Amino acid sequence: MHVSPPSTDAPQTSGAPVKGTRERIVEAAAALLAEGGRDAVSTRAVSAAAGVQAPAIYRQFGDMRGLLDATGSYGLASYLAEKVAMPHHDDPVDDLRAGWDLHVGFGLAQPAFYTLIFGNPSPGSEPTAARRSGEILAEIVQRVARAGRLRVSEERAAHLIHAAGRGITLSLIAMPADQRDLTLSTMARESVLATIVTPSSPSTPAATGNVASAAITLRASLPDLTPLTPGERTLLAEWLDRLTTT
Repeated sequence: MHVSPPSTDAPQTSGAPVKGTRERIVEAAAALLAEGGRDAVSTRAVSAAAGVQAPAIYRQFGDMRGLLDATGSYGLASYLAEKVAMPHHDDPVDDLRAGWDLHVGFGLAQPAFYTLIFGNPSPGSEPTAARRSGEILAEIVQRVARAGRLRVSEERAAHLIHAAGRGITLSLIAMPADQRDLTLSTMARESVLATIVTPSSPSTPAATGNVASAAITLRASLPDLTPLTPGERTLLAEWLDRLTTT
């Protein structure tokens, strides 16, 4: 009896054909985005470019938001890999500088992907790529806190860096390439750092005499305080948070 071969759009038990379909769709969407921006990424255009029927997009991604989220992650993958692989400086504040410059550089090199990921924030909803970028930033900020260099809480520092970095990048993207003043990024970066970090040496966090800074440093080190029970760490965290509130 003759059996027709299965459609490449239908889920397969082996997983390989489905993976191939998903990759083709994402790569097609990424190419359309890079060439024509967000408006170029339509169901019809993607399905034609990927060589699949339109329903395959919805089977793989649920809806266009799911496809755009996957496309953003695809476009941001090399940036995130580079950010994770960045060497640690002796002064973790320099890691913040390097991370900022990498972020702005990605935005200017890949404006279509950047604006897709960061250009249209929605309350309560964050693209996967943006969330991962935020997690990496939080890890760097925590290293700064552990070195005794933060003036404000880790959360507040990360929010300010993210907001300022995104704002300056979108502003530069909006400028004609031949009119961009890249020193604006450096000025914004150093203004933010002056607000959130102390000028003291990383090896002498207590030199500032700042109670809030000392509390932030200890708060960042709580996971390492193994002699304390989980309940004691929770209570200490609450007290330290009170001292860092401004």
